[in-house]
Amino acid sequence: MIRAQFLISLPEGVWLTDVSRTFPDARFTLLAGYQMGETAIELGEIRTDEPDTVVDALRTHPAITQFELLESTERRVLSKYETTDTDLYEFVELSSLPVEFPVVARNGWFEFDLTGTRAELEQLRTTLEAADVSYELQSVVSTTDSGTLLTDRQRELLEAAVREGYFEVPRECTLAALAETLEIDKATASTTLRRGEAALVKWFLTGPERKGTRIQ
Repeated sequence: MIRAQFLISLPEGVWLTDVSRTFPDARFTLLAGYQMGETAIELGEIRTDEPDTVVDALRTHPAITQFELLESTERRVLSKYETTDTDLYEFVELSSLPVEFPVVARNGWFEFDLTGTRAELEQLRTTLEAADVSYELQSVVSTTDSGTLLTDRQRELLEAAVREGYFEVPRECTLAALAETLEIDKATASTTLRRGEAALVKWFLTGPERKGTRIQ
């Protein structure tokens, strides 16, 4: 299997394009989401120096039909909302590959990981080029080598978990405390840990018979 990290331009006219370009220094993270008919329900995090202003822009955007503020701090906002912009889910259907949350967006671009066969990823690249979509393939990694199958973020979180005693029995560190140490929210920490753990377990169980290679 191949793990690829894509950076793709957001389509014009959707709320995330408009708001992320208005606030180019803000980081928008889609933690979870699903399409429900003609709308999508999403759980999103925003990290910015001006959370109230960004929230107002999101809440009042025509594509946001419902908005619920779940948590707000000086530089972080967690919200649940319904939107008529379903381009991400249409892209998933087009690519036939599941998008791995979280999906990060900044200044008109979104970044996410996909895992599939080489043929599936090549087909996706062909589809993107045929649709004239601007994109960058940031990295492509074979997941048969334990040294290359983890993202930098997964490795950082797993190393912190070991250091803080999260994997000890009994645990010496809670998930909430681990997330606070790395200044991320608990949901992101949980998702990143699960991905990293799953990647290592799958690699261990299938056996590293062949050395993985990072493909440029």
